[in-house]
Amino acid sequence: MAPVRKNLLQLFIPISLETLCFMLTGMVDTMMLSTQSDAAVGAVGTANTYIGMFIIMFNIISAGMIAVMTQYIGAGKIGIAYQARQIGAVFNAVVGILLSVFLYQFSGSILEIVGVAPLLFSYAKTYLQIVGSACFLNALIPIFSSYLRAFGHTKQPLFATLSANILNLLLNAFFLFVMKWGVAGVALATVISRIANLLIVIICSKLLVHAKESPERMKNTEVLGQIIRIGLPAALETALYNIAMTITIAFLNQMDPNGLNVTARSYAMQIANFSYCVGAALASANAIMTGWYVGAKEFDACDRSTKKAAIIGVLVATVLESIFALSSPYIMQLFTDDPVMIALVGKLLAIDIVLEIGRASNLVFVQALKTSGDSVYPTAVAIVFMFLCMVGGTYFFGIRLGLLAVGAYIGMASDECVRAIFMFARWQSGKWKEKGLIKQ
Repeated sequence: MAPVRKNLLQLFIPISLETLCFMLTGMVDTMMLSTQSDAAVGAVGTANTYIGMFIIMFNIISAGMIAVMTQYIGAGKIGIAYQARQIGAVFNAVVGILLSVFLYQFSGSILEIVGVAPLLFSYAKTYLQIVGSACFLNALIPIFSSYLRAFGHTKQPLFATLSANILNLLLNAFFLFVMKWGVAGVALATVISRIANLLIVIICSKLLVHAKESPERMKNTEVLGQIIRIGLPAALETALYNIAMTITIAFLNQMDPNGLNVTARSYAMQIANFSYCVGAALASANAIMTGWYVGAKEFDACDRSTKKAAIIGVLVATVLESIFALSSPYIMQLFTDDPVMIALVGKLLAIDIVLEIGRASNLVFVQALKTSGDSVYPTAVAIVFMFLCMVGGTYFFGIRLGLLAVGAYIGMASDECVRAIFMFARWQSGKWKEKGLIKQ
């Protein structure tokens, strides 16, 4: 069975809609929770950050699996792509179940260690315990969705995510306004909708992709080794980002006793996610094409596609973030009528224009480098600048200079922009052409 080779636009549109649907889940949760209290919003945003920190282990397999699958698909060896999916599913299922048990048992201890604001603690613990105990779903959904996309089937993951979002919306309304379950209801709706998402992508993978029937095979240990070679540095970068963000949020929690600054960050992040989803979708679409091109040794086409994706990402981020910043007083009225909160979020969104420009470019080049097999360099650069700019900048500008959340955003923006420059320089050097998995 031959994969469906699509162009950037054909991949980007379904993936961007899928990413937007995924982001809308957080937006819907935030809007509905804002009817309860700002503290509930800040607590859920904080809890999701720490869930993200703990599920980085899934990325070891997920990131490496995408590179292995797409490169072997590009080389016409689709049986090995099936092997990669099988290994990824088994590994992530085992790790996901273990992590789910851990988060259920120790959610309170985790929040105590990181110093969550007292007003947010009870809400955050409830959400972390429920959603964290089902984080194995986060481990398996990307495996099967990526498998479909690697073979050119981009509409089915979109349908799964859209269906899950609709279910999440209905369950949120029922649990919040009928059952009066508050944060626990929102968490339960999230878990149920993710179960539905996983079931749909598993069924679609079984029906649409028949790579299992192809005869190409390698030793499982060899395939796993290639996955880890790419996935381990990629996961380490994600781990470092989550650690840096955890420290940053800890600083934000220290800025005031009522969680004003950390809650403002949650609101700003939810709004900016609409811009982020475009950059993330471009990066994902281009990464699939990068694997195809590198597997087929079509390096010039790969270079053109990646630079095109980066330019589009920067232009879209600039336009969208400018619109969000200018209209923030009106957008924030959907969430709160607190004038202090509205004014603070407006300032954060203004800085976010620069942040998202850097992030859009950074996402595209980092994903392309990883999928080509050049995954060590992005991690090395991340080690330096995420802690120097994001963490150090938050402390210096936010706490020492007293700019609070505004200072934190200055630090985060500088991190994304500096790393984007280094990633472009690495791509321009052409060293990624030597990192492919398939040697001839």
